[in-house]
Amino acid sequence: MRLDKFLKTARILKRREAAKELALQQRIWVNDRIAKPSTEIQIGDDIRIRFGYRILEVKVTDIQKQVSKQNAQTLFEVVKEEKLDEDN
Repeated sequence: MRLDKFLKTARILKRREAAKELALQQRIWVNDRIAKPSTEIQIGDDIRIRFGYRILEVKVTDIQKQVSKQNAQTLFEVVKEEKLDEDN
């Protein structure tokens, strides 16, 4: 599954377009490599996203084309979430 579609399906980001924009700004990494919106995601991949002054790291635990809002969090587990200082 494409990175941008996975982030929307897992409800990490609200819109696929937002995922695309972050990837094009080189603010998303998959397995420690800068990712494009079309990067293929597989189970076990590590995804790191930088939103402003926040970094979210997740591990992909499942991939599904559609998932209910309640089950969206079963597609990933949060590895680390940190807030950066504004001067970084």
